[in-house]
Amino acid sequence: MDAMFNVIKSIFDLGATAILPIIITILGLFFRIKLGKAIKSGLLVGVGFTGLGLVIGLLNSSLKPAVDYYAESGSGFTITDVGWPAVGAAAWTVPFAALAIPLGLIINLALVRLKWTKTLNVDIWNYMHFIIPGALAYYLFNSFWLGLTITLAMSIAALFLGDRIAHKWQEYFGLQGTTCTTIIFTGWVYPIAWVTNKIIDFIPGLNKLDLSLEKINKKMGVFGEPVIIGVIVGLILGVITKRPLTEIIPMAVGIAGVMVLMPKMVAVMMDGLSPIGKAAKDFMFKHMGESELNVGMDIALGLGDPTTITTTVISIPIVILFALVLPGVQFFPIGLLMSITYISVLCTLASKGNLFRSIASTVVLCIITFYLEVYVAPGATKMLNGAGVGVEGLGSDFTFSEIWNVVIYWARTLVK
Repeated sequence: MDAMFNVIKSIFDLGATAILPIIITILGLFFRIKLGKAIKSGLLVGVGFTGLGLVIGLLNSSLKPAVDYYAESGSGFTITDVGWPAVGAAAWTVPFAALAIPLGLIINLALVRLKWTKTLNVDIWNYMHFIIPGALAYYLFNSFWLGLTITLAMSIAALFLGDRIAHKWQEYFGLQGTTCTTIIFTGWVYPIAWVTNKIIDFIPGLNKLDLSLEKINKKMGVFGEPVIIGVIVGLILGVITKRPLTEIIPMAVGIAGVMVLMPKMVAVMMDGLSPIGKAAKDFMFKHMGESELNVGMDIALGLGDPTTITTTVISIPIVILFALVLPGVQFFPIGLLMSITYISVLCTLASKGNLFRSIASTVVLCIITFYLEVYVAPGATKMLNGAGVGVEGLGSDFTFSEIWNVVIYWARTLVK
């Protein structure tokens, strides 16, 4: 078991940008693509993912002056919002982590073969989202088998959720042959966004507000272009947060750069994934009489949508303001802010590109997170400390606010 764990850990230490090309290349060969073409597909996906990381870094650095402004306004927080990288690293220390990927892949292939699912999840980097609930259960209940069972159940649930959103995912984002299998978003963010939209449907006035970047573009011409919108949003954000001109201009240009570059990086990834998707469909039809197979990918694949990016930029200062003024919020949402970029993807999908609804859904999700993170914090802290992540006082994260983690912690409070 230790040897397997060390192998798995060594692979993950390479990072997603190194793992993805390897996985996509192997997948291409499995679906009978020629070696050279499979390697090219793998490299394009890896390069695109690397580009996404760089653009997200640009977004974070562009928004940092505004975030710092609000951070200086807050005090008295008693819980540390640790961020998903630390939680993900902690999850991989549990003893059953080495079994999660091979068992998950075997189950996935079996379910595809039985035609119970049309999703083939290659996003092994995000297996951490399956392991985190299992790790929480392991540390709270001290049970290896409970932790492993929950982890595998999450990996299976991600396939069916991937099936459920595949059509909408492909139709809205134009990502043919793919779906999202990052379960924290498909199983938690999307349902909340869907409910938020249903509530808005019953609010007179708001239910008629159809604000989309496409319509803005048609009405405003060049001033509705994503690059111009990025500059305008950056300028407004800089003025609101009382930044000097030397910070406002870089902020505005940086956000505009994100609006332009993000879709191009996703396009590079799709150049690599498209041949895989076509080969997968041909393979499925030939061997199983089934013409549809969706490649399960990271939520980041949906980041190229301009409405998603705009939702992220506008939602971040709003979420910070709510964190400062709402009662009972016991942490400054540094870690949560890192996740808003991804949260906005499925909020935008659920809202069908309606900018107002996308922002509303993102903010509602974050407000719910404020309180669930606080509730689960004692259990989250026990897991983090047990995994060797030193947390002074209490620590929590957006990932712990998912309903299944809340239920696991709640169940533990019932067992004396």
